[in-house]
Amino acid sequence: MTGTLVDTNVILDVFTVDPVWWSWSSLNLDRCSDAGPIYINPIIYAEVSTRFYAIEQLEEALPAEDFTRLDLPYEAAFLAGKAFLDYKKRGGSRTATLPDFFIGAHAAVLGLQLLTRDEARFRTYFPTVKLISP
Repeated sequence: MTGTLVDTNVILDVFTVDPVWWSWSSLNLDRCSDAGPIYINPIIYAEVSTRFYAIEQLEEALPAEDFTRLDLPYEAAFLAGKAFLDYKKRGGSRTATLPDFFIGAHAAVLGLQLLTRDEARFRTYFPTVKLISP
């Protein structure tokens, strides 16, 4: 499969016009969109939804024709659990959440590149994923 899975932080940078990251995130989101399909999954959708009061607002902000929805394969869920366990065994912070591992595993299992600002964790636990990051 080809295309780009877009991490939540990039989408929120664009939506909130983040003073530090808006330029980088919007430029790279446009570049990835020009190069091929852009994907989100239920985890990303849920994280972005916290900024909206109604699902209709979220659907308007993330139109399906621009952000193709992908189901999360069970293989990705398994890989996410294993990577998260490895992270915890290495003394990973209790503040890190499992959703990041689902996102990285999803990109790994489907062979998608990942547009994200959180390079370190993805590079460490999902080394086969091509990252587009600062």
